[in-house]
Amino acid sequence: MASAEKFFSDIKDHPDRFYIIHYSSQSLFDAEAGALSPRITSIVVRHYTSGQTVSFSTHTTAEYLHIPPDEVEGKYDEIERELLTHFYNFVRDRREKYWVHWNMRNVTFGFEHIEHRYRVLTGQEPPSIPIEVRINLNDVLKNRYGGDYAPDPKMLSLMELNGSKVQGFLSGKEESEAFKAKDFIRMNTSTIAKVGFFSFVITQAVKGKLKTAGHGLLNFIDRLLESRKARLVAGISACVGLLVGLVQLVIWLLPTHS
Repeated sequence: MASAEKFFSDIKDHPDRFYIIHYSSQSLFDAEAGALSPRITSIVVRHYTSGQTVSFSTHTTAEYLHIPPDEVEGKYDEIERELLTHFYNFVRDRREKYWVHWNMRNVTFGFEHIEHRYRVLTGQEPPSIPIEVRINLNDVLKNRYGGDYAPDPKMLSLMELNGSKVQGFLSGKEESEAFKAKDFIRMNTSTIAKVGFFSFVITQAVKGKLKTAGHGLLNFIDRLLESRKARLVAGISACVGLLVGLVQLVIWLLPTHS
């Protein structure tokens, strides 16, 4: 999608075509990771129009495989392989939909990272989500509101601008600590919370009600007017008002006849 305006127009007209995705993983800097890529601990996908949310997580996968909590660490590979297999089974028939994400750009953190872990654990190629249908929500917001739409870290700052930090949210450091503590439920809950917040952000932006920190003229206008339709109506009203004013001025200036 070429622009923020096109994204918001398309998601307003065809919300059923959009999925929102986020995931959690072992920190890249955890000593346990060694020279290996970080393990995927949960992936959450939310269908935008219905709000239906699907989780692929370590603790539920372990339960599905009948692996008790005290044996999870020793069977990480088996659990992660099953988790990713279920995820890509879900993706397979939805690859041409639009996938909205937050900075999932590369093999460090992104679709490529998930694909890499699948290849490592299964020895097979995943049914990858095409680059053309991946939409970075952070870039969309920068495009519409300017790079200063929220202070860094932008996700947390945007939450606070629009109320407060969402319940269950974990920062990257907190997620790393949760992984070390094998608290996979908290990691999954955090991922669900973030996906829910992204959906909220999109909905508020579509309505023209998203609160941002930007100070640009377009940002001000977007806050003032709630939708493209409102902007159009306002523009037409302004033109009509100007025309009426000119007509009244001409009438007032014309000489009166007795």
